Amino acid sequence: MEKLKHSKAKYYADKLAVSSEPGLTNAQLMLTNHDLKPVEPERRQWGPWNFVGFWIADSFNINTWMISSSMISGDNGISWWQSWLCVWIGYTIAGFFICLTGRIGATYHISFPVICRSSFGIWGSLWPVFNRAAMACIWYGVQSWIGGECVTLMIRSIWSKYEDLPNTFPSQSTNTRDYVSFFLFWFCSLPAIWFPVHKIRHLFTVKAYFVPAAGLTFFIWAIVRAHGIGPIVHQGGKAHGSALGWAMVKGIMSSIANFATLIVNDPDFARFARKPKDALWSQFFTIPLGFAITSFIGIIVSSSSAVIYGGTAVWNPLDLLGRFLEGANSGERFGVFMIATAFSLAQLGTNIAANSVSAGTDMTALAPRFLNIRRGGYICALVGLVMCPWNLLSTSNNFTTYLSAYSVFLSSIAGVMICDYYIVRKGYLEIRELYRASGPYYYSFGFHWRGYTAYICGILINIVGFVGAIGRKVPAGATYLYNLNFFCGFIVASGTYYLLCRFFPIPATSDVWMEVGEDIRNPSVAYGADDDMSEGSPDRYGIKGDEEAGIGERKLDNF
Repeated sequence: MEKLKHSKAKYYADKLAVSSEPGLTNAQLMLTNHDLKPVEPERRQWGPWNFVGFWIADSFNINTWMISSSMISGDNGISWWQSWLCVWIGYTIAGFFICLTGRIGATYHISFPVICRSSFGIWGSLWPVFNRAAMACIWYGVQSWIGGECVTLMIRSIWSKYEDLPNTFPSQSTNTRDYVSFFLFWFCSLPAIWFPVHKIRHLFTVKAYFVPAAGLTFFIWAIVRAHGIGPIVHQGGKAHGSALGWAMVKGIMSSIANFATLIVNDPDFARFARKPKDALWSQFFTIPLGFAITSFIGIIVSSSSAVIYGGTAVWNPLDLLGRFLEGANSGERFGVFMIATAFSLAQLGTNIAANSVSAGTDMTALAPRFLNIRRGGYICALVGLVMCPWNLLSTSNNFTTYLSAYSVFLSSIAGVMICDYYIVRKGYLEIRELYRASGPYYYSFGFHWRGYTAYICGILINIVGFVGAIGRKVPAGATYLYNLNFFCGFIVASGTYYLLCRFFPIPATSDVWMEVGEDIRNPSVAYGADDDMSEGSPDRYGIKGDEEAGIGERKLDNF
């Protein structure tokens, strides 16, 4: 009987297992599958214009639309042009970091979880991977709830009585109408998760055309209704002196923090680039330009709303569209429907780019024998549904503040990753060794103590200020440090990592700049694959055999 149970369990386990390369050991089955291995040439289909479309599509979302609201409003608010300058500076810096992490993926065609193995260890990489996967699942639910608000506007544009749908929910945090809209958005998002990442680029291409066109329409419509651009562009800032300086610093940091997840996430997309250059300038220029234009549209539309309704500016575009429906004729209803549809598509694209693909890739690394990106994406969607995001977004809950503040701790991960690749290893990675529970990236029992020490130091510099950001009283010095949160975490983590690697050298580094990812084809990671070597076949570095000639310049310790 015990043998029968064992055989049945093995049968079902084999049925659930995803495809993997033959000849792998049990340890390797916990480290690789088709979605984790380097992307072969056939799937490298992202060219420079695909990255341009991706970031244009991603820039046009509700969070970016409203990013200037916190800078302009309040007792220490700054002027509209100062807030817009902060957006330009912040997203230019974010674009620089995006290019740094994206180049690793575009050169070696590997994802964030695999890159982490070189700096945190084969098994030690699982913590930063789990950390980001959990955040992506939570944000998936939150973004889906906002997408549900877009669906509510779409239905109200067609059926005005939807606003008064009877409520059968006992909860005070939501009602039947909002839950139905949320579920419709969540359910309609599921097909987008099915497609592989190298093909999902078409979704972003469609979004890059449709969503900005709808935003421009909204922009013109608001100005026409207000007969001008409103008072916000004429009013000066309230902050002066040092208060102005710190207000602008916080504005720049909020723009970077809004991008913290995508900074570590970019290799998940960049690895599908045809060549490294395709993921460089296309990202560096498009990111600040796209996000600055969206922010500018948000400022002007919100300024116009203050004239239209004779009061304070309406920063949330969905609230403003809801007001446009009051007493609207059929043409105006159609306009609201199309703009709300565009915002729904914007939320879908943002959820796919920043959350489902991230979580799916991370879960693939957590359980590669049974999970691929598609299965991980659907698990992410399921978690986003059952977590009841309406409870987290209730007015009395500071959970969104916590989520936004928590994202800055990703700067420690980025600091370790970037320092490891660009400064310590000088661009050199042994690809095949990243998929083995031994060798130069195994360190001590699979954990890299230098990477973890640097990661913790990067967190500690921000931890007191983080507590203050979620409502606790902390010293003023900690608050000032936290105002520079991303830079503090990044600089401390990367600096600590460099010093530790300087005094305690690590294996598999190069004395000169040496990226050896250009000739990666379809390397085998199974033990014994080296035995069948021929010209042009993958060698133990995961590149063509004739590249062995350059081996003398590499530092190949077996520590």
